[in-house]
Amino acid sequence: MILNREDALHAANVFVDYFASFGRIDDYLRKVKLERMSNYPTSFPGMGPQDDMFDDFTMHPNDMEFECREVPTEIFVNYLEIVTSHAVEVSVPGKSIKWVVYEKNSGKIAGFIRLGSPTINSKPRNMFLGKPLNTLDPPTMKRFNDSTIMGFIIVPTQPFGFNYLGGKLLAGICCSHLTKDTLDKKYGGPFCMFETTSLYGSTKSSSQYDGMKPFLRHKGETVSDFAPLINDDNFHRLNDWFKKRNFDIDKDIEVEGNLDKFFIGDDTIAFNHIKYGVPLVDPQASSRKLKTQTKMISIIKASLKGVDNTAYDKFVQTYTDAKGLTEQKRAYMSDYGYDNVKEYMNMETNELRRKDNYDRYSFDDIVKWWRNKASKRYDTLQSDGRLRNDLEVWNTNENIDIIR
Repeated sequence: MILNREDALHAANVFVDYFASFGRIDDYLRKVKLERMSNYPTSFPGMGPQDDMFDDFTMHPNDMEFECREVPTEIFVNYLEIVTSHAVEVSVPGKSIKWVVYEKNSGKIAGFIRLGSPTINSKPRNMFLGKPLNTLDPPTMKRFNDSTIMGFIIVPTQPFGFNYLGGKLLAGICCSHLTKDTLDKKYGGPFCMFETTSLYGSTKSSSQYDGMKPFLRHKGETVSDFAPLINDDNFHRLNDWFKKRNFDIDKDIEVEGNLDKFFIGDDTIAFNHIKYGVPLVDPQASSRKLKTQTKMISIIKASLKGVDNTAYDKFVQTYTDAKGLTEQKRAYMSDYGYDNVKEYMNMETNELRRKDNYDRYSFDDIVKWWRNKASKRYDTLQSDGRLRNDLEVWNTNENIDIIR
């Protein structure tokens, strides 16, 4: 797809105008978050979603018990939106587990977990396996898809996270046999590899996943070579704009009688075997929004190059600067207590072998491990007078630190 000069300039300016005001990744995240929250419904006092968040900070970790409840997407997103600093994607193709983690004695929410299908390309995973994933080999891809899950959302409520190392509790649950057994029951399995990445890269010197051996281990840094997504309104307008200009030739379209124009979808028409209004990316593709934006950028560059080199250079520089907002992130991996995951994933064996400490990955043992660390943290903060007592939620406070 090639745009004419006027259309290419219009699309390019959407990106140039949007990214012009950002200097750091937290500037971008705050703008996107506040735009999302401007549409969040208001609640009567004492009746908002924040009232379900854990808020008894006199409770010691030794007095806590936890359970994971799978909830509908609408409820999950409604709660998560006021807690996380990131924009929440409602629809995620592929595998999906959405848990709200409750502290049972208080009945309040301690955090959120969303697991999904992993990314296909991962430099740290390639290093662990000793070679890139062979995406053209069906048996290899079947084993990968049957055995691997990724943690996309591991977010404690705040200040539960700060006071009690809540991020470590949630990450530990992701590495537990509760999670593995749930995945095996829902998708077949056997699952033996859990992956996730740190929320921030070089902006922050540490991660909530540090210090979690043997359950979770650092495996290297990701490769970051993409720009953040433009905001929802700009993306949806520009996506519709591109669709109206995109077409595909399909000679298999059957035309009845003399009718040479007819609808084949909500936004797509066919005319003389040409389909108009075709999405830039398959609607069933994973990471569809990112892939769509990447396709838009490729089209704009191809349409401007050699036609308006000044505009082309400006757009390329904007895109390069925008890519600088994203960072390499630390990648972490769990083996769920197996010691031959590498060989299993490389198709060198069909049997997973348990490690001597396999039973330590049980839900109860991981919570016990967390209690030990959380108790030390809580006691130190209490002794130093540094316990935090105020809930940090975006629907009542717009000045929350993005990076915390």
